[in-house]
Amino acid sequence: MDPVVVAFVVLLLVAFIPSLLYLIWIRNTERYSREPYGRLLRVFAFGAIVSVVIAVAFEVLLLALFNRNIERVYEVFGTDPTIPSLALACVIAPIVEEASKGLGVLRAKRFMTEIEDGIVYGAAVGLGFAATENLLYEGDAYFSNGAEAFITVAVIRSLSSALLHAGASSVVGLGIARRALESRGWFPYYIAGVIMHSSFNFAASFGALYEDDIGESAYLIGLVAAFFLAIAGIAMARSKIHQLESRPRGSRW
Repeated sequence: MDPVVVAFVVLLLVAFIPSLLYLIWIRNTERYSREPYGRLLRVFAFGAIVSVVIAVAFEVLLLALFNRNIERVYEVFGTDPTIPSLALACVIAPIVEEASKGLGVLRAKRFMTEIEDGIVYGAAVGLGFAATENLLYEGDAYFSNGAEAFITVAVIRSLSSALLHAGASSVVGLGIARRALESRGWFPYYIAGVIMHSSFNFAASFGALYEDDIGESAYLIGLVAAFFLAIAGIAMARSKIHQLESRPRGSRW
């Protein structure tokens, strides 16, 4: 078999299998009335394809307005840790990406019969988005720097970025479900998801921003903070599912 084909298949599996396993884990957090895999996979696919295309289109436009190269903003920090770069990474990217993922949750709104369904569908679209994003980053690492760099990037992103996207968009999904089933406002939940995403991007950029001030330890501090934010976000999402399932039907949070 062609080595390029083999490499692509490996990259695809490494990028998508962790996100799909996380999806099963989050779906099974619900004890009752679990969402069908068919619906979840459609939302996952929306996040992996449509949400990514929408986000990239808007980010390319905004990067052009800032006269930046067409690449992910927090990758630019290594050589250009400027205020415009910080604004793009920690403000614009989270706003655009959480909105594009939210569209995937909206497509599933008609299937929501319980508030916790919004959390599950939000995580599904976020994990789809993360899988494609990881494919792009891991592929770039492999073809630019070899297998060792690929493995490092794959491990870090599977344990951080995938969970971050799931956690942030599950908050947005919670807001959409509350709007659909309780006529409550969704916007504060969207802002909370954006803040989670923005905080993670800032942590991921911490090393490049503060290396001159505190040395190489800045990268370790940023990495630890990013892991903590990602794990805390998904833990809160699962805890919220348990809390919602245990309340009497019809009561409010």
